[in-house]
Amino acid sequence: MDHPARVYRLIAFADWVAAQDRGVLPWNGDDRRDGFFHLSTRGQVVETARRHYAGVDDLWALELDASALGAQLRWEPSRGGDLFPHLHGEAPATAVTDARAFDPADFA
Repeated sequence: MDHPARVYRLIAFADWVAAQDRGVLPWNGDDRRDGFFHLSTRGQVVETARRHYAGVDDLWALELDASALGAQLRWEPSRGGDLFPHLHGEAPATAVTDARAFDPADFA
């Protein structure tokens, strides 16, 4: 099965700025609870924002190169049985290929 070359992470702008300094993207509470770094495909990101980031000010969408995440990127069933990209390790900031303020219209 072919998987998308790009995956997405939603993040507060302040966390994105800090990640650039640290060199890795931060885990959130859901990541720590589940033991992996949650990502979405382009087609999943709007629903992810609605479910998990409602009310987050300055929400940004990061596009990551899936190949830069290596073998720790796994495609696992989640919401409704859809396969979601989950990273079982750290996400290097260098894997980010684009970062912009989140606008659901960009993913329509």
